[in-house]
Amino acid sequence: MTADVDEAMLAPLVMMTPLGRQGTAEEVADTALFLASSESSFITGQWISPNGGLITI
Repeated sequence: MTADVDEAMLAPLVMMTPLGRQGTAEEVADTALFLASSESSFITGQWISPNGGLITI
């Protein structure tokens, strides 16, 4: 997802992320699959963003 992004631009964002790493395409897909599954049937009106905690800082 970030193959065309310059490492110098990406590094500061990764350092700011509480998990300290980039997410993977599989992690984003897993989130989408969870939300589309019956396991998330009681979740409503929420913003779920697979961002490694970047939004929380």
